[in-house]
Amino acid sequence: MHPALLAADWPAPAGVRAFTTLRSGAGVSQGPFQHFNLGSRCGDDPAAVASNRDALVDLAKMPATPVWLRQVHGTDIHRARQANAGSSEPEADAAVSGVPGVVLAVLTADCLPVLLCSVRGDEVAAAHAGWRGLAAGVLEETVRAMATPASSLMAWLGPAAGPENYEIGEEVFAAFAKLDPAAAEAFVATRPGHWRVDLYALTRQRLTAAGLPPTSIHGGDYCTIGDPGRFYSHRRDGHSGRMASVIWIDPAG
Repeated sequence: MHPALLAADWPAPAGVRAFTTLRSGAGVSQGPFQHFNLGSRCGDDPAAVASNRDALVDLAKMPATPVWLRQVHGTDIHRARQANAGSSEPEADAAVSGVPGVVLAVLTADCLPVLLCSVRGDEVAAAHAGWRGLAAGVLEETVRAMATPASSLMAWLGPAAGPENYEIGEEVFAAFAKLDPAAAEAFVATRPGHWRVDLYALTRQRLTAAGLPPTSIHGGDYCTIGDPGRFYSHRRDGHSGRMASVIWIDPAG
């Protein structure tokens, strides 16, 4: 795989392609966005972002331009029915498709990208799971939007803020404690009103609650905050680019 791409480490069917982009190895963005920024709403030069997006299609040998979303930390799901659907970006935080050649993508820089596929390889999804969307049920809504039963899905958790570096406050703790008492296990107190949070553990809880077998959930081994060489991090840098987590069904099988 190209050095600007991090392959999803999961036992997906042969026809499913999935990866996350890295900040280096390709791209023309400058300053805090260098080099391979794919985000169009983080302050980077639009021409650089367009160039990077074109380069992504080429270096990943994509069958089509990705379906980019206008992400708002919500729970709306976009069903993508055709490739190259134009320049419009649907307002949604996840996308689902069972059409070979339709490329799905979500952008992150600390939030957690979740890629899903059916064990048969005939349906895929990509979800943007920041803490707000995660607590609101974006993953449950994504699973519900898929035609595949949850018991026949698998998931890969891409690079996100890791439990050693991601400190949050009362609002986040309360949002998850209200959902599930077991969520408390994902928090470690650091100072009054603050905790380090394991976003990966919370995501596994939500996916399991949605019906995925625990053994079908993979990944969760990264930290965007602690690895500036490979990953963008809005929390670490303040002004940051975005990585893309991408999935599609290869039309060639």
